[in-house]
Amino acid sequence: MARILHLGVCCNTVYRKDLMLSVVVPAYNENENVSRAAKTISRTLEDAAIPFEIIFIDDGSQGETWGRICEESSKHDFVRGISFSRNFGKDAAIFAGLSEADGDCCAVMDCDLQQPPELLPEMYHLWESGYEVIEGRKKSRGSESAAHGLFAKLFYKLMSGAVHTDFHDASDFRLLDRKAVDSLLSMPEKHPFFRALSSWIGFRVTYVEYDVKDRAIGHSKWSVIKLFRYAVTNITSFTKVPMQIVTCLGAITFLVSIVTGIWALYQKFFLTPPDGLTTLTILIGFIGSILMISLGIVGLYLSRIYDEVQNRPVYIIARKTKRRGSAKTGEDVSKEAGHDRISR
Repeated sequence: MARILHLGVCCNTVYRKDLMLSVVVPAYNENENVSRAAKTISRTLEDAAIPFEIIFIDDGSQGETWGRICEESSKHDFVRGISFSRNFGKDAAIFAGLSEADGDCCAVMDCDLQQPPELLPEMYHLWESGYEVIEGRKKSRGSESAAHGLFAKLFYKLMSGAVHTDFHDASDFRLLDRKAVDSLLSMPEKHPFFRALSSWIGFRVTYVEYDVKDRAIGHSKWSVIKLFRYAVTNITSFTKVPMQIVTCLGAITFLVSIVTGIWALYQKFFLTPPDGLTTLTILIGFIGSILMISLGIVGLYLSRIYDEVQNRPVYIIARKTKRRGSAKTGEDVSKEAGHDRISR
């Protein structure tokens, strides 16, 4: 059972009624889950009498994901779809969906329904009461491996310090007011990290807790290696902490060299100096390791600068399904590329 945590007091509350909710659903090799997600989300929102649309983003899937999205779009006017030319990543898919959304507020959730759609009406009603960002917080993490859980804790601890927001048990499951969405879409970053940026922008925030469900169909597409790469990309895109670590390593190396130098001089003048080959080998190995680690960290940040200077799009849209009132389905928009807010 979900628990709603209200933080702060909504002063000068504006109550919003009968405004549309756009549900953005990234999908990568989720052909078995698309129909189930569309059915579950639509039934939940129809029962709550909430106007809505569902936007699926096919993130370069290899299977029949795009075909299933087109099927759902042909059957239901409230379903739309976007297909990337290749896999660009979950955050790119989220920003593409937000760029295409017509709603007065937008919710983001996974296609596997591990995040409970039944919370959407509660999040929508919190938005109606005046909150502008409603974040989903994991009360339990479901059936994930110990290595995955430990890695996630370390990652979120670092990101919490960078964003100055509690990232413990944070998720991409959240609902944003149109003002918050437009603020996100105004950022020209080439490596957008939705979870951090949507917290960084501020606005009036509240939280909803939920239990992560086990996947009913399929399996997770995230391996430990993919999670590590994802973490490195987002850490170097959003925080300068690794660069500060380089400075700390330099200070440590300096202190070690001073201590070693004093000890070497003491041995030379007051003791019988030992063979220096062992000490020299250890120092060279230590300093060399520090230098290589530092160069690697600096190289990561230089690569981020290189990506920004290249000014390549965050994603490229290959196809879209019809919009309301359009006669075309699955139309080719391969010339349309992103990150300038029309298609980013």
